[in-house]
Amino acid sequence: MHIPIEDIKVKKRIRKDLGDIKALAQSMKRLGQITPIVISKNNLLVAGERRLEAARSLGWRTINVVVTEIPDELAMLEIEMEENNQRLSFTREEAENAAMQLHRLQNPSMMRRIFGAIARFFKRIFRREDRGL
Repeated sequence: MHIPIEDIKVKKRIRKDLGDIKALAQSMKRLGQITPIVISKNNLLVAGERRLEAARSLGWRTINVVVTEIPDELAMLEIEMEENNQRLSFTREEAENAAMQLHRLQNPSMMRRIFGAIARFFKRIFRREDRGL
């Protein structure tokens, strides 16, 4: 569900440093909003302040939201803390594998050349075996 960004209320939050909003905004511009922000029934921001600020910086008028019932201020704080604490960054190996896959998908002709070279190599080997070499 999309609502006008101007309708979202942001009260005092735990996180003060929002980090690199420009990078997030570039990602959102290129890929769209992958994850909705979370708001209460009265449009109070619960989770997603960085996404909200990135959308604002892009000049978006609306943003995708999930509306949830927050029983009290304690629950609101717990959700904010949980959302920020439960993120798990990629390990170095996972990040390297993802970068390799991304590079392969962005450069399919290189992979075709590599597979072609491998195929030619095995054809030569099997031809030699067929000739008794």
